[in-house]
Amino acid sequence: MENSKNKVIRTPNQLVDAGLVSRENLEQLNRVAKEFSIAITPTMHSLIDKSDLDSDPVAAQFVPTAAELQWFDEERDDPIGDNVFSPTLGIVHRYPDRVLLKALHACPVYCRFCFRREMVGPGGEMLSDEDLQRALDYIERTEQIWEVVLTGGDPLIMSPRRISAIMSRLRTIKHVGVVRFHTRVPVVKPDAIDDELIEALRTDKAVYIVLHTNHANELSTDAKAACKRLIDAGYPMLSQTVLLEGVNADPQALTDLFRRLAEIRVKPYYLHHGDLAKGTQHFRTSISRGQEIMRSLRGDVSGICQPLYVLDIPGGKGKVPIGPNYVENFDSGAYVIEDYQGNKHEYRDSVNNKSI
Repeated sequence: MENSKNKVIRTPNQLVDAGLVSRENLEQLNRVAKEFSIAITPTMHSLIDKSDLDSDPVAAQFVPTAAELQWFDEERDDPIGDNVFSPTLGIVHRYPDRVLLKALHACPVYCRFCFRREMVGPGGEMLSDEDLQRALDYIERTEQIWEVVLTGGDPLIMSPRRISAIMSRLRTIKHVGVVRFHTRVPVVKPDAIDDELIEALRTDKAVYIVLHTNHANELSTDAKAACKRLIDAGYPMLSQTVLLEGVNADPQALTDLFRRLAEIRVKPYYLHHGDLAKGTQHFRTSISRGQEIMRSLRGDVSGICQPLYVLDIPGGKGKVPIGPNYVENFDSGAYVIEDYQGNKHEYRDSVNNKSI
């Protein structure tokens, strides 16, 4: 039998063979696999501490559990409302100046908390050439679009040829100023970030890479080297993280992650509150808990390590900041401002004061 550490794990039986779940759980995991895709790359497998699977933050993100079979009334097939704002296949146009371009619906790994878990997986890999052209045609004729966000699925598992073709078309669209890629590839499949892929991304538009990573343990030596290759090639990198119970819902875990990202020149960008995807309640914290965690980082952790804590309002209503509030208005032009240590201070707007 081929060593499981050298191939992508895709089935419950392979999870058992890899020592990641017990055979007693196989029946339940087969039920999970019928609902939601499974994939764990060799890189991620190598980072899992099999001696402590119950508390390992990498295992929690990728190894399925029976908890995913518990669905609650508030959970949704499409929790952030992609479908409502899809004028053509592969396009989500929720905000006026930017669109999502979902060129494929496959990923190198399948996160157990994914808000698109109903849409991604084997069988939904790639837009056809005709559908991709229709999506690009929509971008070209919609002049308010300034930014194109490639997501999916993970756009960096497309071939360099396919990526280059998309970038070549976007290069010709004058009103597009920024192209953004959202990806896990530098962390979960770092060897894919090679010279050919880096060149395929190149264009005269501004190109940003947003890395999805949730715990410092994911930032292996190879992952850091992959990020360095992208950044040294001229691609600024940001990160997005999901606040997850059992993974990072702790001030120290997030401090470690955000500091290590800053050290490799990746700016923490978003901390997402968990979406209402089916079978993910065991990952979600309360908003008040998230606010407490963010408050604990203020002052103790450098500003360059601070992401924006956001909620994607269910039903396609958009992304909004939900971090703690430090300002209380008690009179016209007068406020109470709370500092990072919890002390309160009176502040008056100078525009409302008369000169002496």
